Amino acid sequence: MNIVLLHFSSPPVVGGVENVMVHHARLMAGAGHHVSIVAGRGAPIDDRVRFVSLPRCDSLHPEVLAVKAELDRGQVTARFHHLKEAIATELTAVLAGCDLVILHNVASLNKNLALTAALADLCTRGGKPRFLLWHYDLAWSPARSQITLHAGYPWALLRTAWPNATHVTISAERRRELAQLFGLDDASIRVIPPGVEARLLFKWEPWTAELVETLHLWDANPLLLLPARLTPRKNIGLALAVLAELRRLLPHAMLLVTGPAGPHNMANVQYKESLLALRTELQLQGAAHFLVERTNTYVPDAVIADLYRMADALILPSLEEGFGIPLLEAGLARLPVFCTDLPVLHEVGGDDATYFAPSASPAAIADLIAQRLQQEPVARLAARVRHAYLWEPLYAAQIAPLLEEVVR
Repeated sequence: MNIVLLHFSSPPVVGGVENVMVHHARLMAGAGHHVSIVAGRGAPIDDRVRFVSLPRCDSLHPEVLAVKAELDRGQVTARFHHLKEAIATELTAVLAGCDLVILHNVASLNKNLALTAALADLCTRGGKPRFLLWHYDLAWSPARSQITLHAGYPWALLRTAWPNATHVTISAERRRELAQLFGLDDASIRVIPPGVEARLLFKWEPWTAELVETLHLWDANPLLLLPARLTPRKNIGLALAVLAELRRLLPHAMLLVTGPAGPHNMANVQYKESLLALRTELQLQGAAHFLVERTNTYVPDAVIADLYRMADALILPSLEEGFGIPLLEAGLARLPVFCTDLPVLHEVGGDDATYFAPSASPAAIADLIAQRLQQEPVARLAARVRHAYLWEPLYAAQIAPLLEEVVR
């Protein structure tokens, strides 16, 4: 599919709309589409995305500013019509052979009404390209000053449902406003929120990104982190049993054990094999992950730090500890801590960890974890963001199907 995304400006110009548009462009290019960004200001942002500069698309172009000054006074002069025709000529050449044009806020704000009017004419003709109008801000919203808006053309283009166009907005509240403004049924307007890019936000190491993808860690809800070597005193078998019970309550729960077999006792190799066998017995393949299966060396500290930042909780079911450094690391990472009721762990965790007896039943510990995480606002919000607001799944579930539907 040949797709053009169009806005007044593009990065390195900083703005929320610009940021979303670039993520859209990269995801579409990654899905195999031919993607171009058309903007008045900006620069190339990705080798897979063509950047086309049309200076008259810019809201700050001298001709645009001169026309806007007249429009703000309610004057539609020959200067407006000349600028509109000049823009239309440039757009016709750029959009030749295009299947889909996605307008980001251009049909919503009076930043460059000559551009808006030229695009409205192209959209009204029907046929190709198809038009997808992505609305973020509404010039005619009651919450905004309307001192520069006037009755009639071209201002009415910002409060009219263009023929042959599909409307998308970013929230249910914005959809309500848009439906009321356009006189449309709510159901005719799609809501697709912006997303977040976890890899950039957390500055993941390359190996972390690989682990997240291959182990499907973002599908976990919750993800329990156990940063320990595979030795019997770490009591990792209990963590596996707890995970099996927890998945009865939270079917997408996962466990990630980061350490290798203990280096000073050959019996630890046998312990590792017993843990893998227990995982099979409990049917936890794909849910309980041992990084020792992916590397023969210690996991780099930077990767461990990444895992702390993305996990939902720390679990430490040790039978014996000399101190409990993972509790300190979990504290800095703001992770809820679930650990055995050992005096030394009390010394470190104080009243800020959730304790269980080493002899407690896995079901009781699973109930404890589920109740605490379901009461924890940070954990609940993190789970919702992973489920609904990460760019890759958001694109696959909502944006990609919409593109195909609109073009069909």
